[in-house]
Amino acid sequence: MRYVVLDTETTGMPVTDGHRIIEIGCIELEGRQPTGRHYHVYLQPDRQIDAGAIAVHGITDDYLKDKPRFKDIADEFFEFINGAELVIHNAPFDIGFMNNEFALLGQSDRSDINAYCTVLDTLVMARGRHPGQRNNLDALCKRYGVDNSGRDLHGALLDAEILAEVYLAMTGGQTNLSLSGDSGDEGNGFVSASAVRRISAERQPLAVLPASAQELEAHQNFLARIKKASGIELTWND
Repeated sequence: MRYVVLDTETTGMPVTDGHRIIEIGCIELEGRQPTGRHYHVYLQPDRQIDAGAIAVHGITDDYLKDKPRFKDIADEFFEFINGAELVIHNAPFDIGFMNNEFALLGQSDRSDINAYCTVLDTLVMARGRHPGQRNNLDALCKRYGVDNSGRDLHGALLDAEILAEVYLAMTGGQTNLSLSGDSGDEGNGFVSASAVRRISAERQPLAVLPASAQELEAHQNFLARIKKASGIELTWND
């Protein structure tokens, strides 16, 4: 299965007020592994960016003056996402803006992304798994132990990289995608199946070291603190 984890930044919101896309960031996955392909572009929107939007992503009108327009990259962007399952946090926002960009070009055949791609909304997924809790990207990073320390401002490619790791954690448990680039296969932060070392079935059994009385007491005290803080009767403290 081919996945494209996608994020956009815009001049503001909503799209019905004439706001435009100014940055697109995509990370491609095959199954649960990165392919090494990504798509990233800044765009000249031909309109001013709202001050509130600049406070979020830090992209200014001056920075975009010499950047391409959506019409210049429409074909290559469409080819990158065509046929993939798009993984997006709060998908209606990004899908609405992408549909609008194609519609403004008169490309009515491409102005419904759902006709070419399936869409997985990680915000909907997170709300189903964690009802009543905050489920924005920063909250999910904290919940799943994903490092987002470099995310002082929003950025489409950085947010796509972070979302890829959050998505993998939400759907398959522990992952090893590191934004720091200090681990993984070919610098992408993933550990490939071929890099996993299997323990020989002929190895000697490992010694079992029982917990000491002091360790058991510390464990029980820790569980008692959890019970007091949560107000929930623990059923796994034996």
